[in-house]
Amino acid sequence: MPISRFEMAAFRNLSFLVFVFCVLISLKNQNAETKKGSFGISSFSSSPKKPASIFSDLLSKQAVLLSTEDEEVVNRKMLTVSGSESLEYDYYRKSCPAAEKTIREAVRELCKSRPRLGPALVRLVFHDCFIEGCDASVLLDGVEGMRSEKDSPPNESLKGFYAIDIIKSKLEGMCPGVVSCADILVLAAREAVILAGGPFYPLNTGRRDSTVAYSDIATYELPSPHADVSETLASFASRGFDERETVSLLGSHSTGTTHCRFFKNRLYNFDGSGQPDPTLDSGFLNLLRSKCDNTLPSRSSAPSASFTGSTLPFNSSLLSAAEAPSIDKLSSSPEEEEVMDMTYGEPAAEFGTVYYRHLLQGKGLLFADQQLMAGEETRIWVGAYASDPFLFRRDFALVMMRLSNLRVLTAPRGQIRQNCSKVAG
Repeated sequence: MPISRFEMAAFRNLSFLVFVFCVLISLKNQNAETKKGSFGISSFSSSPKKPASIFSDLLSKQAVLLSTEDEEVVNRKMLTVSGSESLEYDYYRKSCPAAEKTIREAVRELCKSRPRLGPALVRLVFHDCFIEGCDASVLLDGVEGMRSEKDSPPNESLKGFYAIDIIKSKLEGMCPGVVSCADILVLAAREAVILAGGPFYPLNTGRRDSTVAYSDIATYELPSPHADVSETLASFASRGFDERETVSLLGSHSTGTTHCRFFKNRLYNFDGSGQPDPTLDSGFLNLLRSKCDNTLPSRSSAPSASFTGSTLPFNSSLLSAAEAPSIDKLSSSPEEEEVMDMTYGEPAAEFGTVYYRHLLQGKGLLFADQQLMAGEETRIWVGAYASDPFLFRRDFALVMMRLSNLRVLTAPRGQIRQNCSKVAG
């Protein structure tokens, strides 16, 4: 159903309220870090409620909260509104109190020298959570009787595994067998979003790791870069995301790189016509053709798009030689050489908003992205996010909270792996 102007105006007003709440949370935890000497961003995840319901609740409570409660109680009440009963606020506060600080600092250090790592981590968490939930199944190597999700076609170009290995190794040295790979992955992705200029979003912790991988599901159920708008919406709806949340989550395509093979058919042979996609802006078409020639064939299959990070070596200061990931995890194949920056080379592009403005101009890089303009409601949300950065950041934070809380495993289910690529003995 189309969104009225009144509803749009109400959402804009609510976005500022949520921004203030997030600032309060961030400042509270920064103060705690200074006092305690440890990092502790408040972490909690989303409720299955729709965003409108969540923020109607928040709006009705805000006067009482701000006038009668201190910041800690405000944070706790927000957890009641938007938290998950199966996870826990600051889960590692006693068992491994420096866990979140360690993850934050490791991601920041790695991204200083490997700026494309951040987008790779965001893609990695999506490819994990979208399958059977946020259970770190995507990190498992294949063994006899179990194929790895890493080997499924949509996941062949996934990067960032080495960064998770580095962080896990450091945490195992501090708190053996305590912090799950699933929590490491969602917390590292959140830090990557922040480093890319995206919003902070709170997360609960206490996830546990899967003991199996789901290669077939990864092969057939991840969204395709070649999908039309109805196919994309059906794919996200199968995981509980509505039109608005789908458009918001795809805003992550504003950072990182994608391989030319995922959109080359749009440049030279759209739908077998021998002509380019007629919806492409002509100037943008020429730019893309200058970056992606027609000498290498595009894939005929439709795997999920590749939004990757750098494959350069890791920062050796973080690990000893014995703990270092193998070079095989860091190298790229010849067919991955042609890539396009998702910002089209624009310096300091604003996270999210520029992506939606490009769609309005007919400059969506992937067919599935540009198809958001073909749906009545998706088109409305593209326009809303292009014109209102606060609205997008609020909605993106909410949808990342929901994504990070999909079908989580908690005790007694699952396990805590000592090595993220292997099931614990």
